[in-house]
Parts: sequence; structure tokens; C-alpha cells
Amino acid sequence: MTPFPYKLVATDLDGTLLRSDDTVSQRTRDALAAATAAGAAHIVVTGRAVPWTRHILDDLGYDGLAVCGQGAQVYHAGEHRLLTSVTLDRQLAGLALSKLEAEVGPLALAASRDGLDGEVLVGPGYRVQEGPLPYVPYEDPADLWSAPLNKVYIQHPELDDDALALAARQAVGGLVDVVMAGAGVVEVLPLGLSKATGLSLAARRLGVKAVDTIAFGDMPNDIPMFAWAHHGVAMANAHDDLKAVAHEITASNDQDGIAVVLEELLSA
Repeated sequence: MTPFPYKLVATDLDGTLLRSDDTVSQRTRDALAAATAAGAAHIVVTGRAVPWTRHILDDLGYDGLAVCGQGAQVYHAGEHRLLTSVTLDRQLAGLALSKLEAEVGPLALAASRDGLDGEVLVGPGYRVQEGPLPYVPYEDPADLWSAPLNKVYIQHPELDDDALALAARQAVGGLVDVVMAGAGVVEVLPLGLSKATGLSLAARRLGVKAVDTIAFGDMPNDIPMFAWAHHGVAMANAHDDLKAVAHEITASNDQDGIAVVLEELLSA
């Protein structure tokens, strides 16, 4: 057997590591355990902020680093503490949203507050995805800006996710970054922030380089991570924009796509 060719396995969560029922299959757990036993580190890289990620990592028995909040947070799961955290300039974000609404009309908003226990605030008209993730509704727009934020979520009553993300990038791309991270999830981020910036910080702490990294994902917000990593693997259920830049396409998240690739690498 040849040695496992990567020192770092970076996996997105939703639509990638997690199946549709929000669980991680035993096959995938075993494949990741085998990769780490062969000398690779596994790092979760997710758009979810720490409060929406922590319970999954605890369930996995995961005690390493995780990149959360679309690259804003580097979290030490074993020690339950934030190592780095980047916040959104709220004045700049407010300006960007005003400029965007001048172009496309009123938006429904939500936001992720900074910190280990940062709440997700959801405003009037914002459609929340079904599931167990907690959030706090608000009515007064001032509440949205009353504490430091990692990001703001935007929705439009008529534009779909791709069209809204494109319109936002065209209108305010010089002020903030905008990514489409999943169905109904378009996010406004600090300019220059991406999963790649967070992953590069975490990898540096581990003494690992991009050339040593294989990354798995399913959405356009994973494109910067694929550009940074040596090898990017898109799930069969991935967005077409990510498939277009992937080095490889594997099976879907419900068909253990991560395990399929790792098992092949481990048996080579």
C-alpha cells in the first residue's frame, strides 16, 4: 500500500459530510477515522457559525480545529473555544444593504451574532429552513445591528438564490462579499472573507499546506476552498457552479461520497 497522499481532509457539513437527515453515516465515520490513522488531519469547514456547529462536532467526538461562519471563525472543538473570529463592519453592511435594496427592492434579513453562543436573529418575512437549529425572531430593525455580527442573511420575495447573489455582487461587491451557501441561504460577509481564508489559517496552525489538502463540498461558497486546496471534490448533489471547478465529482452526500473517495485513496 502507498501512503495516504494528503495531510489534510477538509469537509463541508451540509450537503457534504451530513446526510439529508443531518447524520454522518458509519461508513463515512470509518473512512475519516482510517484517513486520520494514516496521518491526515480532518477539519470541518462550514458556513454555520459555531453555535450551529458545536453539537455536530461533539456528536462526532471531534476534538480538532473547525472553520465556521464561512471562514470567520476558527474553533477548537476539543477545548470549546474560539481561536480567531472576524466580524462584519455593521456600518458598511448597513450601507451595502441600503444600496442593494435601492436596486432590487425590500429584502428579508437575518443575522448571525459573533461568539461561542452568538444567536441567529431572524427578521420579518425571512423564511427559515425546517430543522432543529435555534433562532431568535426580532421586529425592531435596530436589534439587528445592536451587537457584533459574523454575517447577514438576505432573501428576496421574487429573485431566486442565484439571481439574488448575482444582483448583490454587482451592486455592492466592492463593499462586502456575497455567497450562496445553500437553498434559501444568501450571505453578506466581510470583504475578502471566505472558507479559503479560514482554512488557510487553520492549516497554518496544523503545519499543513494547500498542496497537502483534499477538500469536499457542494455549494458555491466552497469555490474558494477548492481554489486553495490541491484537490477539490464536489458531491453528486453539488451546485453546477462548484462542479464546474471541481477536480473530481463523487457520489452524493446520501451515498457516502466522501467515503467513496477516501476508501479509494486508502486502498491505492
